[in-house]
Amino acid sequence: MAPAGFFADKSTLVGERVVLRSFEAGDIDAMGTILADPEVLTLTGSVHTTAEAHGRAAILDSATLQWYETRAEQPDRLDLAIIEQASSACVGEVVLNELSPENDSCSFRILIGPAGRDLGLGTEATRLIIGHAFRTTTLHRIELEVFAFNPRAQHVYERSGTALEGRRRDAHRFDGEYVDTLTMSIIRSEHLDADGLE
Repeated sequence: MAPAGFFADKSTLVGERVVLRSFEAGDIDAMGTILADPEVLTLTGSVHTTAEAHGRAAILDSATLQWYETRAEQPDRLDLAIIEQASSACVGEVVLNELSPENDSCSFRILIGPAGRDLGLGTEATRLIIGHAFRTTTLHRIELEVFAFNPRAQHVYERSGTALEGRRRDAHRFDGEYVDTLTMSIIRSEHLDADGLE
């Protein structure tokens, strides 16, 4: 069974194009713009209409600012900034959360702003954090959800080794239409087999 504080170590993960690390002050400022991006708002389910997606301020409110400032203190989740190495800019975040120690499982999510899209950064960041989780913890399963209208993310997750395991029909409403939510996951043995580690 996974100990409740096993995400207490906030390691820096280095890939070819991205670095995943704890949030610093400049990263938090960048997240304000990223979180106000209409595509981020739509694909994360933060809004339910196109009009809402285009009406957010790029400045973080005090509660969200404090939330980001305390991410490094949370032992039951891992929130890391995605830093593009070429520009040293924060382009998004990766998160392991909803830890279930009894089941050795957690959830995964990622979001990337406009400056980091279509560069392969999401695939690399996803592979880095999943690999880190399986190498350094007792996790058995990592799961995620993605809207059916987000094929780009589905492709990233499939390339990173996750498998489609279910569909929640009409689970989200956007612009008056219902959309399915897909559930995907990866199991420790699948990851280790794919990486030749088992």
